[in-house]
Amino acid sequence: MDRVPQAILFACTMNSVRSPMAEGIFKARFGTKAYVDSCGLKKGDLDPMAVFAMDEIGIDISNHKPKTFDMLEDDNIDLIITLSPEAHHRALEFTRHLSLEVEYWPTFDPTIMDGSRDQKMMAYEQVRDELDRKIRKRFAELKP
Repeated sequence: MDRVPQAILFACTMNSVRSPMAEGIFKARFGTKAYVDSCGLKKGDLDPMAVFAMDEIGIDISNHKPKTFDMLEDDNIDLIITLSPEAHHRALEFTRHLSLEVEYWPTFDPTIMDGSRDQKMMAYEQVRDELDRKIRKRFAELKP
């Protein structure tokens, strides 16, 4: 992408863990330097463990309202970043007749993690930290 995107959409399967985390991280790191939103293929319920993992780093996503591609109020997006294979395929369909970029960032789904509560929480934290690193690197040009 030659120019800095003005509007970014993070997309995953349920819009309940990964994409709300990414949206929250972007907003916390870059404020209003670009419009950011998130969606999923299906509208799930916001995952309390995702809320807790984000709260650990001082980012509140507790008011996030999960939505689908069809529920987007603004389709004036420059860049869609997909976090699951299903969302990537849907984004490619969605953009078939639009001039915008789609990037695929394969991101583990921590909801499938087995084990103790602490082991599950560690998976959410790893996803959060990976998204934070990728967002900081990809959008470094937005920093003053």
